Formats: sequence, C-alpha cells, structure tokens
Amino acid sequence: MSTKWETKVSDLPTRFTTWLRRDAAADFGASLVVFLVAVPLCVGVAVASGAPAELGIVTGIVGGLGVGLLPGSTMQVSGPSPAPAVLVAEAVSRHGLAALGVIVLGAGLLQVLMGLLRLGRWFQAISPSVVRGMLAGIGLVLLLGQLYPFFGAAQPKNIVGKLAGLPGLVTGALDRWSVAASALIGVLTLLVLVAWQRMPAKLRQVPGALAAVVVTATVVAVAGLPVATVQVGGLGAVISPPDMGQWSLFTDPAVLGTIITFALVASAESMFSAAAVDRLHTGPATRYNTELAAQGAGNVVSGALGALPVTAVIVRSAANVQAGARTKASRVLHGVWLLLFAVFLPELLALVPLPTLAALLAHAGWKLLNLRELVPLLRTQRVEGAIVLLTAGSIAAIDLLTGVIIGLLAAIAKTAWDVSRLSVKWHHVGDRVCVRLGGIATFLRLPRLLAALHAVPDARRVELDLSELRHLDDACRQAVESWAEQRRRSNTEVDLSLPERVSVSG
Repeated sequence: MSTKWETKVSDLPTRFTTWLRRDAAADFGASLVVFLVAVPLCVGVAVASGAPAELGIVTGIVGGLGVGLLPGSTMQVSGPSPAPAVLVAEAVSRHGLAALGVIVLGAGLLQVLMGLLRLGRWFQAISPSVVRGMLAGIGLVLLLGQLYPFFGAAQPKNIVGKLAGLPGLVTGALDRWSVAASALIGVLTLLVLVAWQRMPAKLRQVPGALAAVVVTATVVAVAGLPVATVQVGGLGAVISPPDMGQWSLFTDPAVLGTIITFALVASAESMFSAAAVDRLHTGPATRYNTELAAQGAGNVVSGALGALPVTAVIVRSAANVQAGARTKASRVLHGVWLLLFAVFLPELLALVPLPTLAALLAHAGWKLLNLRELVPLLRTQRVEGAIVLLTAGSIAAIDLLTGVIIGLLAAIAKTAWDVSRLSVKWHHVGDRVCVRLGGIATFLRLPRLLAALHAVPDARRVELDLSELRHLDDACRQAVESWAEQRRRSNTEVDLSLPERVSVSG
C-alpha cells in the first residue's frame, strides 16, 4: 500500500507538466521583476547593516532557494529586509561581524520553536487599517528613500534628513552633469514602465521592469553616461560559517538578548507581511505557523553561512503579486537568478544602472501607497483613515515594527471605544424617577456615566434599572454605588440591584 509521500512523489511529473502549460510563463516573468527589485534591496540592506554588500546577495539567495521551497506561503518572498538593519548594525558594532552568523542561527532556531508551538497564528489578529497603513508606510519610505539614488546621491539615514535634502537634489541636477544623467535615466525608466502598459499583449508578456533595465542599460553603455551601476564581487570570500570558538557566544547574556530580539522582530515583520500579502491576492492563504517555522529554517541556513537575517519582505512580495505570479515557483526562481548572476555573470549585473533600480523601487512604492483607495477612505471613514495615516507616518518616521505596534495600539483603542457603548436614560413615573443603564459600562465611559447620573433630577425615590447592561467594570460599579449612596444621604430612597446575567469585572 502506497504512502501519502509516495503518492505525492508520483504526482510530481503531472503537476510539473500542468505548471509548464498553465503557470510557467507568468511565474517566470514575475520572478524576473522580483529579482530586479531584490538586487538593490539586498545590496542596500547589507551596506546599511555594516556588512559586505555580497552578504546581502547571499541572504537573498537563501530567501529564494531556501524559504521559497518550504511550505507556508505561496506569494510571500523572503530575503534581507531594511527593518532589522539597525539591529544588525548594532549587533555587528557590539559583537563583531563574525558573531552575526551565531546570532542569526540562534534566532532561526527560536523561530522554528515558535512555529512548532503554533505561535504564528497570533499574528493574524491585525486590523485591516493597520495593514493598509503598513503598505502605505513602506511605500512612503521607498518613495522618499529612492529619490536619492534616483539622482545618484547618498541616502540620508532618517526621515528628517531625507526631507531636508530634497531641494538639494533638484539644484544638484542643475549644477552637475552626473546628477542630471542619473535623473534622466530614472525618468526614462518610469517612462518605459508607463509606456509598456500600452504595448501589444504579446510584447507585454515580457515584464516592463525587464524592458526598462535593458533600455536604460543600453543607453548608459552606448552614450557613456556617468551613471553608477551595480557592483557585486565574489560570494565565496564573504561566506564565513561560525567556527567552534564562536559557539560559546550562546552563553553570553547580551548575545542571547540580541538573539531573542532578532527572532521577535523577524517573526513580526514576516507575519505582518503575510497578513498584508494575503489581502493582495486571491490564492491560497498563508499557514502562519508553518510559515514562521519556514522563516526560522531560512535563518538557520543564513546564520550557518554567516549571512544576514532572513525575513519576508513586503516590497518583494507585493511586486511578486503585482507582476502576476501564480505559484511559489516565482519566488524560487528569483533566488536562482540572484545565484546565477552573482556567481556566473557579475559583469552583466554591473551593467544595470542604480538609478534604474531606484526608479523601479519608487514605482513599487507608489503602488503600495495606493492613494486611489486611501483618499476615499479618509472621506468616508475618518477614524480608520486616521489609523492608516498614523501607522504609515510612524513607519516612515521611526521603523516598520514600531509603526505597526503604534497602529495596532490605535486600532485596539478604537475597538475598545466602539464596544464600550453606554446609554443612560431616565423618566418620571409618578413621584419616582426610573434610571435605565444599557450597553457596556467600562472606565472609558466613566465621565459620561457620571455626568448622566448627576443630571438625574431629585425625587423621593429613584430606581436604577440595570437589566439592559451587559457588562459593568469595577470603576463604573463603584461610581454607580457612590452615586446611590450620595442620594440616600439626601433622604432619597434608591433601589439598586444587579441582575445575575450582567458581567462584572474587577
């Protein structure tokens, strides 16, 4: 009798044939787009982390060929991410680059354990407004950040520097030919992307991003423009597995704290990214616990190579969906292209202009910002729109994880306010006043409750009807009892009883 595993293996030829006939073209094109988006991210994140640029490429390959092959998510693409870059830079500064592999490997093991303990599902509890804000915030970061390589300039590290330096980009383009040339290549990239959407359908099977790279690289090479291009050296020299002496770092409390921080930040970004990506497509939803374990396995491999931490990257994942990917093959293929180009064709990769990659990322950022949905939301649902803006602004001003946490706190506060609806009504019945409380009485509604009770007119007898009250917290219960006691001291007869079905906290 064949096992379930044997059945799956026997089905592989049929499934592969079906994929070739139905999905291969779409996945192939999407993988090239993701590859082009991944190159500047891999290089930029590594440099920002204080590590060699080639380590970013190694991490991207692990994300594609390692995590990409594992179950969990279909459309989510993994690799080095800007979010943990500050943590990586701090860890490298404090413990040295040689310790990075041990830290990443330890974080990966912790993630695998979290996945096995089924902790990934807790990240599903995220408000749609926070997800929209996360996408918009990342889009805003991309737009502001990529304007600098668009003009061939170095990118400032914080939002204040990015905003303050914008006027200088324009004046620099007017004063220096190298800056103007970079800007022209960036503009040409955007023009090709826009024009490509109006090309014949057969021609549009080639991704617009690939067409933009070919056109701009040709223009730079033929015209001899002074434009910076991608520079990546050999990968073998930077791969440095942890040696025996570095395993003792697991006994260092400071290193253990860094490992836990890495694991939590990488897990949060990956799971929040999964929640956002699942809303961008109609395919199979992410299995959160499995995906968390897969991300951990990727970090175990990345750490064993001495590379950067692997996380799911929303920019790559969104580009993957927007490029028309249908299966996980696209994310695996993007890792193949990274490996082939970095190992066998680094000179071909060196032809790609950096302003072209910056323009591609800025274009992806504009799509993530999605003003077409954001503007109507602000008009029709102001509070939800405010949460989107708060989340996006916090991500742009601080970092991804902090921005999402701020957005979640705002969404929780809004929900708490919405569910704690309280009504206080009173009416005369002869010489007595009947006061009826309904809904949920929590400390959030305490000022309104006190104001309504003190507005009840004097009478010989007051009856408090709590039959429509579903919940009464300790703060409101004390307020009601205190008010009743004050009325009794003024010779008012007060009838107060709490039905058994009312939930009381405190």
